[in-house]
Amino acid sequence: QVQLVESGGGLVQAGGSLRLSCAASGSIFSINAMGWYRQAPGKQRELVATITSGGSTNYADSVKGRFTISRDNAKNLVYLQMNSLKPEDTAVYYCNANMVTVVAPTGDYWGQGTQVTVSS
Repeated sequence: QVQLVESGGGLVQAGGSLRLSCAASGSIFSINAMGWYRQAPGKQRELVATITSGGSTNYADSVKGRFTISRDNAKNLVYLQMNSLKPEDTAVYYCNANMVTVVAPTGDYWGQGTQVTVSS
């Protein structure tokens, strides 16, 4: 069984910081791109940041300069460092990974989500 497990969410005041982590486990041959998405109440899920296996990154305009995505390929981990948090960053954050596994030659996998709440 292949799974992604997020951790690190919580409640923080505006201007504060949080670090999200996501661990991929199971029968994984390789991991291509990894990323973070978020979904606020009443809104569609949106891309926050992605990172390729080679380390190239992409960010939503709303988080550029405040969030940093990184990964540890040896440990199948991806991180999201979130600084200068704003109330509008409040959402459930989901980890995503495109992986080659024993189940399928390639596929997108999602974590269960972790809540981030930023108070004003």
